Amino acid sequence: MDEIETLAGELNSVAIHLVRRLRREDESLGITPARLSALSVLVFGGPHSISRLAEAEQVAPPTMSKIVSALEQAGLVGRQPDPSDGRAVVLSVTREGRAFMERGRRQRVERLASELANLPDPDLAALRKAVGILRSIE
Repeated sequence: MDEIETLAGELNSVAIHLVRRLRREDESLGITPARLSALSVLVFGGPHSISRLAEAEQVAPPTMSKIVSALEQAGLVGRQPDPSDGRAVVLSVTREGRAFMERGRRQRVERLASELANLPDPDLAALRKAVGILRSIE
């Protein structure tokens, strides 16, 4: 394995562990990871059909229907008729759903900020630079 592949492997590992650690904050929200992920797609990606949401989440449409039903019962998602196809529905996040997502994001950011606050200034500067570099390859 060459140097670039080794670096890529290390970044992948660190990113996965960081996401897993921050997801622990989501447990306090009282929602399953699958529901939270689907809600996130609607919050950040806009309205979707069930089939498009299922595709985005890489699950079967019947599985997504169950997830959406739970989100709808919780008042986090709503269904509207598809303006281009009267037989279909479009799912969109409710105001409560958006607030819920924002609260979860705020909790994760606060958790990460508390960990970053313990780092010395040179490490924080290096992380700021690394974030800029990583954004350039998005």
